[in-house]
Amino acid sequence: MDVLAGSATASSSYPHLLISNFYKNHCSSASMAAAPPPQGRLTEENLLFLEAWKMIDRAYVDKSFNGQSWFRYRENALRNEPMNAREETYMAIRKMLATLEDPFTRFLEPEKLTSLRSGTRGALTGVGLSIGYPTQLDGSAAGLVVISASAGGPANRAGILSGDVILAIDDTSTETMGIYDAAERLQGSEGSSVKLTIRSGPEIKHLDLMREKVSLNPVKSRLCAVPASGKDSPRIGYIKLPTFNQNASGAVKEAISTLRSNNVNAFVLDLRDNSGGLFPEGIEIAKIWLDKGVIVYICDSRGVRDIYDTDGSKAVATSEPLVVLVNKGTASASEILAGALKDNKRAVLFGEPTFGKGKIQSVFELSDGSGLVVTVARYETPAHTDIDKVGVIPDHPLPTSFPKDEEAFCNCLQDPAYACNKVELFAR
Repeated sequence: MDVLAGSATASSSYPHLLISNFYKNHCSSASMAAAPPPQGRLTEENLLFLEAWKMIDRAYVDKSFNGQSWFRYRENALRNEPMNAREETYMAIRKMLATLEDPFTRFLEPEKLTSLRSGTRGALTGVGLSIGYPTQLDGSAAGLVVISASAGGPANRAGILSGDVILAIDDTSTETMGIYDAAERLQGSEGSSVKLTIRSGPEIKHLDLMREKVSLNPVKSRLCAVPASGKDSPRIGYIKLPTFNQNASGAVKEAISTLRSNNVNAFVLDLRDNSGGLFPEGIEIAKIWLDKGVIVYICDSRGVRDIYDTDGSKAVATSEPLVVLVNKGTASASEILAGALKDNKRAVLFGEPTFGKGKIQSVFELSDGSGLVVTVARYETPAHTDIDKVGVIPDHPLPTSFPKDEEAFCNCLQDPAYACNKVELFAR
């Protein structure tokens, strides 16, 4: 996730969705030239602080640590920061992380770490919004930008769209609010309400949404039989993938199998408004569609440090024509998948440039059950494209009226008067 306003995202109702756990054991330790204070002087609170410091030292992507001596900071903090109680230690850790000026490297109390992990399992209580910092640097989009609204969730039903700006949450301005602060404010008990002030184009909306358990169904699919003359009429398997939770790759395989049993001869993979999720699931889904090739390069300040590729051993669907639909709500792991399929020439992309989140976080647990989310790397597509702040550029545009759910998509393809038939998704 990005350090600067403009290309960083998080999920407001479920901020964990853009956090990748793949990197937990892949970071080599930085030089430990400066020795820690003598063990006899260290309290339990000091040791917890040092544990957090070491994790940043080993894993953080910027080895200049925002232009400061990381060892000197440790010595000064142990000497000057009060750490007589657990909350004081937590405050010292937060203060240390703030010096990195990276809003996505952050501290999690034990209950927040538990909540983050549970959220990847398929459902959360909230309003179903994924949010990010505005891409405009001229101040024209002060507030927090909606990346996507979960289909069928409270925000989606209220008409909140990708690109809308959240100006206030419960009458508190979001102008200087961090996305994780916003996430906490948007979450709450089932049945409770939250007030949102939204700018949608020139219109200001005041909405009162009721929180509910938002199901994060990883896949929806449908067979779309397109009327045509002759026996070779298109039978398109449409797969909608709204998020990358722990069930996503298995659900995609199941959808492909079901659609193939109905004799599909092409696939559409819809990644629009998919704000990301678990990095490993994105990699596994790429392997489903590719017979070979690089999926993504993982880079740090010294260049490429890891390569994720596939040899075809996990391939399921490599022969049928594939179209991928993307938009500005396509972010994080979904951008990795879209970039891999495009650069390996496995799919043709339709839509608009994706969100442009080109950095990756990993979650680390501290010994007391609290944790750190740490920016550990950036990534490049197989063509060595850095999509940060730019996004993945599609091959072709889509009309704004192009449908976003499986039933409307099929209906659109079947009616020659609809916009779908003005778009040549598959060469015939």
